[in-house]
Amino acid sequence: MPADHLDWLRREGRIVVVGASLAGLRAAETLRAEGFTGSLTMIGDEPYEPYDRPPLSKGVLLGKASPLHTELPHRREIDAKWRLGVPATGLDLSAKRVRLADGDEVEYDRLLIATGVRARPWPKEDEARLDGVCVLRTREDAADLYRRLKAGPRRVFVIGAGFAGSEVASACREMGIEVTVAERAGGPLVGALGGVVGAVAADLAVENGVDLRTRVTVTSLEGDQAGRVRAVHLSDESTVEADVVVVSLGSVRNTDWLAGSGLGAGPRGIACDAGCRAFDFRGIVTDDVFVAGDVARSPHALFGYQFLSLEHWGNAVAQAETAAHNMICHGADRRPHLWMPAFWSSMFKVNIKSVGVPPMGEQIMIAQGSLAERRFVGVYGHKGRIVAAVSFDNTRWLEFYQRQIERGAPFPVEYPTVDRRPEGRQPVDAQFPDPSLPTHGPMVTMSGYSPADQQLVFHPARH
Repeated sequence: MPADHLDWLRREGRIVVVGASLAGLRAAETLRAEGFTGSLTMIGDEPYEPYDRPPLSKGVLLGKASPLHTELPHRREIDAKWRLGVPATGLDLSAKRVRLADGDEVEYDRLLIATGVRARPWPKEDEARLDGVCVLRTREDAADLYRRLKAGPRRVFVIGAGFAGSEVASACREMGIEVTVAERAGGPLVGALGGVVGAVAADLAVENGVDLRTRVTVTSLEGDQAGRVRAVHLSDESTVEADVVVVSLGSVRNTDWLAGSGLGAGPRGIACDAGCRAFDFRGIVTDDVFVAGDVARSPHALFGYQFLSLEHWGNAVAQAETAAHNMICHGADRRPHLWMPAFWSSMFKVNIKSVGVPPMGEQIMIAQGSLAERRFVGVYGHKGRIVAAVSFDNTRWLEFYQRQIERGAPFPVEYPTVDRRPEGRQPVDAQFPDPSLPTHGPMVTMSGYSPADQQLVFHPARH
């Protein structure tokens, strides 16, 4: 392709962003900031411009923020055509067209997919339709759940003790509402942070009045004659009456609309290279389709080039900016997405922050503070290297450990700064569950080294 035509594509062509999300908006802003003057179309399945989701499970449920006023601020004018409330239903890679639910098609020269994730629903559809059975992902979800909590339910039942489920339970207790939480693992946050930290989270929940049920699953939801949920049945044969049930079983990546498109897209996300270019199902990188945000699955040099799916606010921003830059620059100027995984949460008045990839760690060492005091830093190790750190009300050390992760520092930690209390002297098993068994709400998914989910099998020609 002639260089002058490439320059036209980069500066004046047609770019389509599917996903009116945090990643989609920040990518659009970066495109304009870096000189793209062509046509820009933003496609979103919700009828709103991009809004912030973290407040939905925190301030919104407590009435400190309105679910209808969490719009993301625009850092600059993006001069885009918005197609909101119309989901994408298909992609024709050869014709470079995105098909929409209203039958329209949108042509592109470069495409960015930032469709994110949706809440995983309760799998039994008839039970999921009961009045009072909720999920929490969108602003409508938050508004509905807030209304139900304000009405003063007798008991809320939360299925799943990941971060979102634990935040909902925390909000309920702060509002004085009785809440039961069921988790198939041995404690809250086990899928994300392991059993050692999960035990601390369990004590924290119980001390704040949560009826915590671990190592159990929900077998069914029972409704009354009016179609309202009234009880939850558990695998230990117990029954808990509840008039609000919050299903917090993690998320589903929004890749269904790409079925048959030829992209390397599936339940674990859309595989892309370090420059955010999508792979096709054969493992061959595309040059005009890019991916960013929760739906992306990309390799990370600091973590053995594992393909990571990160449901982190900061990752969505950083990856969107990298993808947008790479969409319109010359090949030699492209840069890799190497953002350090990081997240934060707040529950039961405790701030939890993490850097790195905790589920990659086989062992954990309490390097600062004390588990008993719930003010500590736990450092995770994998094959003799520091790969993550998590803090409970002790964030000042995280920047230090981020630098250690970046330089491949050895594990166990060997610094004079280590707090030599008895529990911190030796690393212990981090107690992550078997990765083949589902847990509720991990924020990081490691999915191996393959750039595409489908393996090709070549058969010799018959003569």
